[in-house]
Amino acid sequence: MADGKLIVFSAPSGSGKTTIVQFLLAQEELKLDFSISATSREPRGNEVNGKDYYFLSLREFKDKIKNDEFLEWEEVYRDNFYGTLKSEVNRIWAEGKNVIFDIDVVGGLDIKQIYPEKTLAVFVKPPSIEELKIRLKKRKTESDDKINMRVAKASIELATAPQFDHIIVNNNLNIALEEAYALVSDFMGAEKKSVK
Repeated sequence: MADGKLIVFSAPSGSGKTTIVQFLLAQEELKLDFSISATSREPRGNEVNGKDYYFLSLREFKDKIKNDEFLEWEEVYRDNFYGTLKSEVNRIWAEGKNVIFDIDVVGGLDIKQIYPEKTLAVFVKPPSIEELKIRLKKRKTESDDKINMRVAKASIELATAPQFDHIIVNNNLNIALEEAYALVSDFMGAEKKSVK
């Protein structure tokens, strides 16, 4: 599908971008499929290889970088790489669908730069850093040190928001979902339906 589009959702961890992306994937008229990122980190909780991420060893990840197999990649934390495999985007386009990403801000902006006309880049903003910290603590998936590291990174990520096509402030999830749906359906030229 040469005319496939790319929908990028980026945000600090805990902003709600994954919930928004899952909601959009369920809207069949948008013809979206999820781009599964590759990572060199270990699986967390019930994460499944090939569904949540492609879990690669550090060596495998670095070999794929050398072989130019990534559309974009980044070392998010030391020896903790994330990236989008070119083969993943091509797989989705070949199925006649559009690609949706739940991706780090650097990766999101990289994709927008590579495909400026084909990409809608949306930044999901938490109402505040304090609220972000509360959301991360509620997850109960990471230590306080990891949470503090994510909150520190969030301040840097928030500064990139103006570089995106649109910013959604996720203060009320239902409103954020409606806003995301309207942005994506407008970009895709899809026939809108009422979001409930």
